[in-house]
Amino acid sequence: MHIDAVLHVSTLYTFALVLARMSGVFLFLPLPGVSAGPAASRVVLSLVTTFALFPRWPDMPAAPANIGQFAGWLLAELGLGLSIGLAVAFIVEVFLMAAQLISIQAGFSYASTVDPTTNADSVVLVVMAQLTAGLLFFATGLDHQVFTILANSLESTAPGVFAPARPAVEALLMMGGTIFSTGLRLVLPIMTLLLLVDLSLGLLGRLNAQLQIFSLAIPLKMLGALGLLSSSVLLFPRVFSQLSTVVFGALRHLLGN
Repeated sequence: MHIDAVLHVSTLYTFALVLARMSGVFLFLPLPGVSAGPAASRVVLSLVTTFALFPRWPDMPAAPANIGQFAGWLLAELGLGLSIGLAVAFIVEVFLMAAQLISIQAGFSYASTVDPTTNADSVVLVVMAQLTAGLLFFATGLDHQVFTILANSLESTAPGVFAPARPAVEALLMMGGTIFSTGLRLVLPIMTLLLLVDLSLGLLGRLNAQLQIFSLAIPLKMLGALGLLSSSVLLFPRVFSQLSTVVFGALRHLLGN
């Protein structure tokens, strides 16, 4: 009975630590449609994933000496989960930032629609980019990679012993810079075209002051942005796959795989 009680308490400690890790992951994981559902959906996903990974639960090396040590383990596991979820969210944020840049320059910021994920007004292109990134999340098999790295993390980094190396943390933090660099490079041709349209219309306005430049500028910039954007949509899956390769490489380095 004493041995069974010890094993039972150890299992509860492991369950709490694994649940803290999964909760951190699903807090930032960009699953399409999750925000539009009940608030408890992320809690249910965390619980279901924790129980699904039960065969991968490692044995705890030792029980915590006190409640303070156990709280420190919980914070470490939550931080690990947040790092994984935030790194995956960086991939989607690249497309959202690119859509926001185009919307401002092309005049789409004047048109808004209801965002299905938040039920709030949002720019049309941003909503389209969010839905496209959500489709690519499943089309490229990113969901399988997330669950694979979660399962492998339980074997490579046991609950309660996570101690990241400084180079791995720095590499993960540098992922935030990829949002700006990759997003800007993705829409740089469109922004260049819009700049040329602005320069051309400004020159026409100087040559003929009677022209209603403002009434011509918005339609021309919208049509030009949509035309060039439709021709570059085929690059999105490739960019998404390349970003996911870089992000998951940094995560594997963080977890010591």
